Amino acid sequence: MAVQESGEMYLETIYVLSQESSAVRAIDIGEYMGFSKPSVSRALGLLKDEGLIKKDENSYIKLTKAGEILAKRIYERHTVLSGLFIKLGVDEKTATEDACRIEHYISDKTFNAIKKHLEKYGKG
Repeated sequence: MAVQESGEMYLETIYVLSQESSAVRAIDIGEYMGFSKPSVSRALGLLKDEGLIKKDENSYIKLTKAGEILAKRIYERHTVLSGLFIKLGVDEKTATEDACRIEHYISDKTFNAIKKHLEKYGKG
């Protein structure tokens, strides 16, 4: 299953919002991401078709098991990369923006090497 970058961004957003509240709505996603209701609706439809999200009886959006696995993977990449860039002296805004772009394209091999390096040589 190959999810495009925009789909990964939606999954990550749903994951982040679900950590703050169990009631994630499409409007919350749109506000968080700064996207219009039609854009959010279309993206959520595609993610639902891929089996990555579902809506409960109250129309709250939940990640499926597969969606949660993918969202956690993207979120981990984001937090590790932005943290690394900040430690390298990059300001937080730039570090976060760069991590957001890179997290979707970095290979598992390279990301795992970065994590291994950070574990070996310390995160601080």
